[in-house]
Amino acid sequence: MKTYNAIGFGILGLSVAAAAILAPQSLGPWAGAGIGILYFLCVWFVAGIYLSDVIHMGITHGALDYKTWFIKLVVLLNNTIGIYVDPVSWVNRHRNHHRFADHAGDPNKLAADGFWKTAYLCLLPYRCNQDMARDEILSTWPFSLVGHPAFAVLAQVISYVFVWVLVRDWKYALALWAGIRVFAMWVNMIQNYWTHDRRFGTRRYDDPGDNAMNIDQWLPVMATFSACLQNNHHHYPHLLRLSHARLGV
Repeated sequence: MKTYNAIGFGILGLSVAAAAILAPQSLGPWAGAGIGILYFLCVWFVAGIYLSDVIHMGITHGALDYKTWFIKLVVLLNNTIGIYVDPVSWVNRHRNHHRFADHAGDPNKLAADGFWKTAYLCLLPYRCNQDMARDEILSTWPFSLVGHPAFAVLAQVISYVFVWVLVRDWKYALALWAGIRVFAMWVNMIQNYWTHDRRFGTRRYDDPGDNAMNIDQWLPVMATFSACLQNNHHHYPHLLRLSHARLGV
């Protein structure tokens, strides 16, 4: 089993075990684990629609048409009860990432950055060289509200309180809240580290300008909504379907 798969399955297993162990007596371990899995799936699904589909392929690359009311609703929903991700800075970082992939100017990772440096950059990325997030929708009030630094802090409290209100047990709520965030960190590392190191995955297109790789095992593909097929995506960034056969031959 690949190291990244083992880590991903390990995080999932530990999250379910923590939910079972820390579940309140009124629920018991089986119901506790079940609720933990359901919460995990709901947050993963909302985050995937928010980040992978609409913010990424819709706004950043213009590959997906969308209704403005829908994306505004998803922005508010994900960033209050889900996992907070500032949409404006993410769009800017991702466009800079494609412009400078694996070279100076890429806010996510330079070619020489190792595992721990990339993990640090997932939380505190390099500064973007260019402002590439000037889309009209990014100036609307939901994006301005969510992008405020105070909201970034408040969102952590709101998302935890939301879980606590559902389960009425602070330790159990913390296990659910923290587990999905550790998994999200793993997803971030799939995207920024393992799919940008030529020792991992495969390359369908031999593009010399970056180190983007395709990781096609089912767990990373499911977890990232196919975004771990980075070599495909970097070669055709405006193509909505990332899991394509070789094109242009």
